[in-house]
Amino acid sequence: MKMKKVIALSLLSLAGLLAGTTIPAIASAASSRPIIVGSKNVSESKTVSEIYALALEHEGYKVTRKPNISNNVIFSATQKGEVDVYPDYTGTIVEAYLKKKGTGKSASQMAKLAHDGIQKDGLTTFKYAPGDNRQGIAMPINDAKKYHITNLSELQKNAKKINFASQGEFEKRADALPEMNKVYGKFDFKSIKDYDVNLLYKIMEQGKAQAAPVSTTDGQLATGKFTLLKDNKNIWPPYNLVPVVNKKAAKSHPKMEQALNKVDAKLTTKQLTNLNKKVNVNGQNYKTVAKNWYNQNIK
Repeated sequence: MKMKKVIALSLLSLAGLLAGTTIPAIASAASSRPIIVGSKNVSESKTVSEIYALALEHEGYKVTRKPNISNNVIFSATQKGEVDVYPDYTGTIVEAYLKKKGTGKSASQMAKLAHDGIQKDGLTTFKYAPGDNRQGIAMPINDAKKYHITNLSELQKNAKKINFASQGEFEKRADALPEMNKVYGKFDFKSIKDYDVNLLYKIMEQGKAQAAPVSTTDGQLATGKFTLLKDNKNIWPPYNLVPVVNKKAAKSHPKMEQALNKVDAKLTTKQLTNLNKKVNVNGQNYKTVAKNWYNQNIK
């Protein structure tokens, strides 16, 4: 009987030793696994994703880059651990993924809704950037001056003089032109014509339209040729840049949050617009643009 007790105690001691050595080994293996940094298949996402990758490498982490992931896939890929982190927007998380309405919410309110709403999916967010890529309306500067238009109320009053260039769905989407009509009064444009979304600025430059829907960090807005009209009744909610992170990856890479918070603190709307101008207007490679920005602002 005594011998059985000795053997049992010995086995318990051995189990304790194994537990003491195995758990740290597992944790170490998790933290040494490369961080998979993803991006959507648009230039701003790719550029910011590359900046994230550089910041994580600077912290000593190995990084695997996965750019050009479909908008419809990247969120679920991060849930599954196929991506560890990627740049998204508070408004996209709230309105597209969580199916909640963001109208009237502040940047901090949108960020909290996004952060809290995705916890159940095994995801989290870090601090949001001041950079805000929300819906907007732009005009060529000369046309805006000609008709004395600085905001959407003034655009509504002058709509009969304005040819509006759409991308095929803006006039139909509930939160777009229908919402403008509801809040500001009917926009009775001189004409509304649909064009490829990538041609809207060119169409305005050519004088075929005097206004078009845009994103507020579009690189063309930094060229001095266009002006962004103020949404003076705040129908469009904030879409601040924010990292979406797999919670397991965040836990196993504890320096990730601090590194990305440091980056996002400096990514203002103006900074994002200038980054997009270099890639989309000047034709520079997004990796080169990201590296130059990182070296100048973070390193």
